[in-house]
Amino acid sequence: MEAPSPARLFASVAGLALVLLGIVGFFYTASFDGLDDYADGLGGLQVNGWLNLLYLAVGGIGLLVAGVSSRIYALSIGLLFVVLAIVGWGSEWLNVTIAILGLAAAAGTPKSELRAKPARQRS
Repeated sequence: MEAPSPARLFASVAGLALVLLGIVGFFYTASFDGLDDYADGLGGLQVNGWLNLLYLAVGGIGLLVAGVSSRIYALSIGLLFVVLAIVGWGSEWLNVTIAILGLAAAAGTPKSELRAKPARQRS
């Protein structure tokens, strides 16, 4: 059995972790008052309703695409969380960690070599 690629592993683990973070975050706050209105929870993470929804959506997508297009997911999520870290939305250390892991997983996974095979011609 072949070991999963770094991107597939990232999509599965990060997807599950983000879904759990989004669910648990609603127990701390479900406030949709403002993007910068945070509550502290989960060991110093900043959470609010919008971040909880973002984590649920991004994590759910990761779980759905883990076996199909995990390299694109890892690259996209890495770039998204770089932007979130620069803007300062949410917990900066979480954003930086996910960004680095996502970009590293995308870089460590080769592009798919699956190409459409030409149809066989009748002799």
